[in-house]
Amino acid sequence: MPRSLVHPIFPLAAAFLFLAGMGSDVAGSLLPSSLELEGGVVWQTRNDIEIPNDGSATRFSVVDLVGRAPDAAWRAYVSWELGRRHSLRALYAPLTLTESGVPAGDLSYNGDLFLGGQDVATIYRFNSYRLTYRYRWHEGERWTWHVGFTAKIRDARVQLRQGDLVSTKDDVGFVPLLHVAGRYRFDDAWYASLDLDALAGGPGRAEDVALKLGWNLRPDLAWEIGYRTVEGGADVDEVYSFAWLHYVVAGVRVEF
Repeated sequence: MPRSLVHPIFPLAAAFLFLAGMGSDVAGSLLPSSLELEGGVVWQTRNDIEIPNDGSATRFSVVDLVGRAPDAAWRAYVSWELGRRHSLRALYAPLTLTESGVPAGDLSYNGDLFLGGQDVATIYRFNSYRLTYRYRWHEGERWTWHVGFTAKIRDARVQLRQGDLVSTKDDVGFVPLLHVAGRYRFDDAWYASLDLDALAGGPGRAEDVALKLGWNLRPDLAWEIGYRTVEGGADVDEVYSFAWLHYVVAGVRVEF
């Protein structure tokens, strides 16, 4: 497992699990209502880029350039209950894919020319920071549903390097998303869940969808496995960028 994945997750998990086990009123008042940690592998099936998007640059596929080899990815959710039906959830989801490949022809990118037939190193970064308001509009014997909205900050970078030539395009921006989440309980231990942040319209779109199977080891601790897909991008004058990422994930959820 890469050091970049090991170092952030395990100290954080150990700290929360330790505090969760304290059981004191003081510790409980300082803690959020739940913590979710998710890790796994990610690969891309689409990553098309043209910068700038005005006909002067080359539209190329990062997937064709570097392939679809999987990489490590992780994310963390922290939730706070605000009342019987209202809650907030914060997400930190870093992602950096670093690969290299040899383009068949010259690439014009961000005002620089990268020669075909020579190795080009790429860095694709798409860190996501989100805060979600959720309203529990249904809770029955089997089904529980939440709806809400998400404020997302994206921190994106596409960098190409060939020898001493380095060209970098950073993009930090705000994206509003709609949120839907559902859970179906098979019995007291097993459940299936759906989690969706998405919005489409205008020059772009964004979707983050997860389907998971969960097992309650005890009332305050659950293990989950599943599939996540993240897709979207923008088609504006400054940039054309659309990516489709796939994840196989496993995680733990701790209730406080």
